[in-house]
Amino acid sequence: MHVFRPILAGGAFGDRLLASAGAACGIAFAGLFAAYALGLGTLPLLVAPIGASAVLVFAVPASPLAQPWAVIGGNALSGAWALLVVHAVPHEATAAGLAVGGAILVMSLLRCLHPPGGAVALSVVLAAAGPAPLGWGFPLSPVALDSTLLVLAGVAFHRLSGHAYPHHPAAAPPSAFAPEDIDAALADMHETFDIAREDLDALLARAAHHAGVRRRRRGRSSPPR
Repeated sequence: MHVFRPILAGGAFGDRLLASAGAACGIAFAGLFAAYALGLGTLPLLVAPIGASAVLVFAVPASPLAQPWAVIGGNALSGAWALLVVHAVPHEATAAGLAVGGAILVMSLLRCLHPPGGAVALSVVLAAAGPAPLGWGFPLSPVALDSTLLVLAGVAFHRLSGHAYPHHPAAAPPSAFAPEDIDAALADMHETFDIAREDLDALLARAAHHAGVRRRRRGRSSPPR
C-alpha cells in the first residue's frame, strides 16, 4: 500500500480531501463570478491553466509557488510575454519554445514563479494559430481575473479550514544552524526546493529538537551499568 502514500511530506488523507473540496469550490467561484462580472451570465469564464493553479493554492498552500503574487503575476505576465512572442515570431513551434522559456525567465526575475504560467504561455501560442487569435486584453481578462478570484477563494477557504494563506513562515526556534548555514547547504545541493528557506530553517530546528528529546528518553530508559 506504500504506492498510495502522499508524495509530499506532511500530507495526510484528510488534508487531500479538504484540498479537493477547496479546489472544487474555488474553480466554480472563479469561473462563475468572472462570467457574472463581465456580463456573460452563467457560462463559466475559465482558462485551463487555472486548474493547475488550483492544485497549488489548495493542496500546497505553503509552497512559494502558490502564493498570491506567484499565482496572479505568474499567470498574467506569462500571458503577456507570450502575446509579444506570437506577434514577433511567426513559426509556431519556435514561438511555443520562446514563450514558455521566456515566461520562466520573466517569472523568475519578478519573483512570481508559478508552473501554470508556462501553460498560460503555451495556450496563447496555440490559440494564435486558431481562427480567433487572442487580443491584447487576454492576460488581464480572463487570466488575471480568474487568478485573482481563485486566490480570493483560497484565502477564504483556508481561513475557514484553519490554514494560513497567504503563507507566513513559522518563526524558527533556536537551533545550531545559522541562516548562512542553510544558504550554504542549499548552494551545495545545486537544486531548487519547493519550500521557503525560513520554513526549511524552522523544520530543521524542530527536527533537531525532537532528536534531542529522543536521545534524552533513550538515555533515561537505558539500564545503569
